[in-house]
Amino acid sequence: MALKTPESMEECLYFTNRSIGENGNVLAWVYRKECPKCKKAKMGKPVNPKTGRAKPRSLEYVCPGCGHTEPKAEHEASLTLEAQYTCPECGKDGEGTCVYKRKKFKGVDAYVIECEHCGAKIPVTKKLKAIKKKKK
Repeated sequence: MALKTPESMEECLYFTNRSIGENGNVLAWVYRKECPKCKKAKMGKPVNPKTGRAKPRSLEYVCPGCGHTEPKAEHEASLTLEAQYTCPECGKDGEGTCVYKRKKFKGVDAYVIECEHCGAKIPVTKKLKAIKKKKK
């Protein structure tokens, strides 16, 4: 499959590097999508003209080239998360993709990637979110 790792954060919508368990880790990213209208620029959040920064809680994505807008839910549903990982179960390195939508995994919202070697589910959770343990 040979996924291409991003050169800079500018080309990513989401990027994370996490440790999973004692011997597993995940490097995951989502590339910014090309504008479907002009096909020249990458879509992103609208920029505040005073500060020059993107509006983090915006409910739409805008093309800086032509001004085309897409609702946040529709835009994010068309993206894919790519990841390179070391599986915490089998210890082998691998690559995988999944839909850019968080799902419930053991009580915590996470992007779930499946190990290509052993089939174990590898969660990419939000920062500081621990997977809930079963009570005895």
